This record gives sequence, C-alpha cells and structure tokens, in this order.
Amino acid sequence: MKSVYRRPFEASLASGVRRAAAALGIVLGVAAGLAPAPAAAQSDVVVQAREAWRKRDARQLAALKIQAASQQHPLAMWVDYWELLNRLQEATPEEVQAFFERWPDTYVEDRMRNDWLLELGRRRDWGRFAAEYPKFRMQDDREVACYAVLARHQAGEDVRRAAVEAWRAQREADQGCSLMALTLHGAGELPASEVWRKARHAFDAHKRNAARQAVVLAGTEFANKFDELVDNPARYLARKAAARPHAEAELAAMALARLAASDPEAAAKQMEDGWERRLPAPLASWAWASIAKQASIRLLPHAADYFQRASMGAHETEWSDDMLAWKARAALRAGRWQQVVQAINAMGPAEQADAGWVYWKARALSAIAGDSQDGEALRRQSRELLESIAGQPTYYGKLATEDLGRPLELPPKPAPLTEAEREAARSNPGLTRALQLIALGLRNEGVREWNWTLSFTSAGRMDDRQLLAAAERACAAQVWDRCINTSDRTKAEFDLDTRFPTPFRREVTTRAREIGLDPAYVYGLIRQESRFIMDARSGVGASGLMQLMPATARWTAKKIGLPYSPELITDRDTNIALGTSYLKLVLDDMGGSQVLAAAAYNAGPNRPRRWREGAVLEAPVWVESIPFAETRDYVKKVLSNATYYAAQLHGRMTSLRARLGQVIGPRDPNAPPPQPDLP
Repeated sequence: MKSVYRRPFEASLASGVRRAAAALGIVLGVAAGLAPAPAAAQSDVVVQAREAWRKRDARQLAALKIQAASQQHPLAMWVDYWELLNRLQEATPEEVQAFFERWPDTYVEDRMRNDWLLELGRRRDWGRFAAEYPKFRMQDDREVACYAVLARHQAGEDVRRAAVEAWRAQREADQGCSLMALTLHGAGELPASEVWRKARHAFDAHKRNAARQAVVLAGTEFANKFDELVDNPARYLARKAAARPHAEAELAAMALARLAASDPEAAAKQMEDGWERRLPAPLASWAWASIAKQASIRLLPHAADYFQRASMGAHETEWSDDMLAWKARAALRAGRWQQVVQAINAMGPAEQADAGWVYWKARALSAIAGDSQDGEALRRQSRELLESIAGQPTYYGKLATEDLGRPLELPPKPAPLTEAEREAARSNPGLTRALQLIALGLRNEGVREWNWTLSFTSAGRMDDRQLLAAAERACAAQVWDRCINTSDRTKAEFDLDTRFPTPFRREVTTRAREIGLDPAYVYGLIRQESRFIMDARSGVGASGLMQLMPATARWTAKKIGLPYSPELITDRDTNIALGTSYLKLVLDDMGGSQVLAAAAYNAGPNRPRRWREGAVLEAPVWVESIPFAETRDYVKKVLSNATYYAAQLHGRMTSLRARLGQVIGPRDPNAPPPQPDLP
C-alpha cells in the first residue's frame, strides 16, 4: 500500500548494493554475455561523477572526466556530460559543439542539445538556437518549444497559431514560455482570450504558478488579487470580486472555482445568490463546470445537475478535457446517457479516440437506442465503436470484447526471434550502456538511455521485431521494468512472456495458494506496483516487490506473526509474504471484491469504503468514477494484468467482467464489520 500522490512506479535502486555487486564483478547481464561489465575502479568513476554533479563539485568533475577518458570507460560520455552541464552557463558554443562531435548519435548528445537550447534561449541567441533546434530529436521539452516559436518570431515569421499551441501545451510556469507569451502578447500575436483561457485551465489543473504567470501577463495589477483569491476565495468574493471589466470577471470565476475545491455546495450557493447572473455567460458556464467537477470528485449525487446548469449556455468549448471527463463520470453515475455522449463529443480529438471514451460512448448510444426512433442506427453505431477497440490489449479493449459476446483470447504468438535479431539487440551500444548504468544503481539515467535508444537514434524508431529482441535482452538481464515496458511498445506483435513475465514464480504462486489468493491477481498487482524490481522504492517510502509502506509492513508482520525488522522490507521472500498477507486481509475486508481490494491496496482501505457508499453501480461505472486518477488507472491495470497472468499460469485468459463483479455498492449489512485497524 502506498500514497496515491505518486506514480505507481517511480523506483530507484539502492546504489550501495549495486556498487558492491559491481565490485564483485556481478553486473546484470554479464553472466549471460549480454553486457560488458566495467571494472570496479571504472565503475566508481561514474558513480562518483554522478555524485559530484549532484554536489556541483566542478573540480572533482574535471578530474573524473580526465580519469574516465584515460580509462576509455564505456560510460565516459556520461562523466563528460555531467562535467559540461555543471558549467553550461559559462560554456562557449565551441565547447558545446565539440561535445556533440565527441558523442554523435547518443542519448547524451541529444540530452545536451536540449540543455543547450534552453541556455541559448536564456542568452537570447536566436541565430544559434535556430541552427540547433532542428537537430534536437526528442522534441519533448515544452520550454524549448516556446523558445522555438520566439526564435521564429524574431526571424519575422507569422507564429500566431504556433504560439497558441505552445502556450496551451505548457503545464508548469517556466522562463521560456513566459518570455514567448510576454513578447507575442505585446506584439498582438497571442490574444487576451488565450491568456485568460490558459489561466483558467492551469487553475483548474492545480498548476497555480502557471495560472499566476498568465494572470500577470494580462496585467501586473492583478497579481495581488490572484494571490488573495487563492488564499481566501470566500473573502475575496465578498469584498473585492467584480463582474466588470472582463479581467475582474475572470478573477471572480477563479475565486468561485477555488471555493468549490474545498466546498462545492458553498460555491453553488454563491452562483445561485447572484454570481451566475453577474458573470458573462461563458464564465458562468465555466464556474458551474468547476463546481460540478469538484462535486463529481466527491461523488455527490447532484454533480450531474450542476453540469447540466453549466451546459445551458453551450460554452463547453472553453472547458478542459479533464473537466469534460468529470462531466461524463457524473453522468455515468447518474445514468444520464445523453449527457455522457454530450461530454465525450465536446472533448478534443485525442480524448475522443481514447479507448475508454470510445467504450463509454458506445455504451451510452446503446442505452439511448432503447427509447429512440433511431434505435437501430444508434445500436449499429454503438457496435461499430465497440468493434473498433475490441481485441486491444487494454482494460477497455477487453470490456468491449466481452460486451460483444466473445471470450477473451490471446493474440497469436510471434515467430521466434532469429539469432540475427538477438545479436543486433546484444550488440546495440545504447542498450548496453543502459544496462550498465542500471547495474551501477543509476537507474534514472539507465532508463532514459534505454528509452532514447528505442526511439531516437539515427536508425529511427525500433520496429516490433527489434523491440521484442530488446525486451528479451532486458528479461535475460532480469531488468524486468525495461523488459515489460519495451514489449508493451509493440503494435502488431504481442509476446506474452515479455509483456507479462513471471519472475519468482514458485515463491509467488506457492505463497498465494497457501493463503487463498489467486496467483494471477497477485502477479497483476506486482507488475503494476514495482515491475518486479526487488529493491524498488517510491518517493513516499513504499518498498520492495509489493511496494509496502514501512508501517504497513510492521503491522502485517505482527498480524501474521512473522519475525520482522525494517531492513527486511526489500527482502524478496519477506516482501512477498507480507504483501500477499496484507492483500488477503484487504480482500477479505472488502467482501472478496478484487476491484475494492485493488483500490484499497493503492489508496488505503478507508477511501474505497467511503467511495462505495451511495447508489449501487455497475462495477465498470464504479471504477471509472474513482476520484483519484492514480487509483482509477491502477485498478484497471491490475485487473487487466490479471487476465493475462491467468493465461501465463493456467493456459487461458479469464473473464475481466468476472473479476470486476456485477455491481458495487454499500457494504452488506449482514457482512462482518470492517477491520478498524487495517492500515
């Protein structure tokens, strides 16, 4: 169990353990001849350089760079990268260009180009920026994208459309997008409507700094008012809010949204008592939608009514996709299928194409068809939507398949890899460096090197066969997260063994059966929790294969009478024993519901206990309306994973709908009371 305020898998390996392994010559993949192992002394150079960069120790970095070069260290490029990055603000263009030439077609070259483009933007060196930008392969830095628009503007290009796209894409406040917006807003190429739209969307997404940046762009005189409405929205609405001019109305709408975040019913009363009439119609619509979203997150029964009031003026084009998603969820809980369709149709193209919303639109059209004169056409459209996603290896692809009356079946097994395909993966230098970095405990760097190699080398993105060979190499090295994530990238090929591997099979299955758990369910959970990394550790302290919080581990050990000390939390067998025992206790507490137990494992048992109160809902509707995005995604993936692990363990896939159960509602009054001390 762990906090919902982190990604399910953000793990770092214990570097001390890995350094010890390196000193003994035990580097992942070496025994199988997969990755040459740096010598112990060489390994220290890279680990020391990473630590020196963290401490900004320029002198040590310079010495380690010389040492790594003299040793011809296979990871010398990383030491070189950290050394230059540490002094990039003072570096000359010639030094940076020499770095690019030393390490062509590598991750660190592209990573340094990303860093250099940011530095060129800060220096306002638009000529060099324009020359370097086309060579940047990842193209994944929003701040760099804003600088690129600004460079084009400085060259005299019409960038109005590009400016709007870059401004909308920005998520966090940063220097590059701020400068671009300030410059182009002053030049009339970024209209005020886009500035306020960005403020509202950032505010709705809890990106306060980005929202404030936009508000200040509209006028520095609004900065203090923004801070006041954030600190105390009720007081701001009572004392300082105004409906005119437009900027004041925007701030009032944000104050109402801020109030709704803590008390949606109080915000609704403010609207009913006058703000709905005082605000311009689009802002009144957005304020009601903000209130409705917060009511939906709290699972309040009148959330759909609030959304209905928000939609009266047909201003949904001003809403974010996230806001529209919450409208759809509120409508699902209320059984308002027409409202579900309206919400999905108002989403952007990418969201409408998402398998989840394709599925729910199909379900909504089918439900509407029963009372419609166009029933046959609606049923046909519903079936076409289900057919479009059926067979996809996703949660909603499986639901669609079963809704069409078909059993879940595995895709055809790929043809075996040839020796030439395996050798290409074994000899790939980027993959080798990635495994070496991971073996040294530099997991973040290793993961980035690995992922870049899959997609951004001069050879282009790897095709399915190359991905399968890379996944097999990672599995052979027991780097399970890279194995799984790489296999997950294939489009036409589906290899069950690398997408859903079963490490520690005897230990997991034996323990699960001993205590009455479905081993496939346990495997589905471990895959989502840690990707089978034994010493995985989350940002909040959850540890090991089953990502146990220390307090949960102690409580469970005491509950089952297992001798325990804190250092055992990452021991494989201890973690499996404690994790499966806790999962069984949670499953029993939740009446055997795999849905509720997975939600409880992720978010703690008290939350799903609250979430199940109220109306009795179809299980997929209940899952879709889980208030926490992480937990919602987690439950879907754990149960979807389990259907594949059933195939691994028993030779055939099991029904996803059977795992979900029919309905979820309040606790059966005849059931035993919940365990009060279950953490």
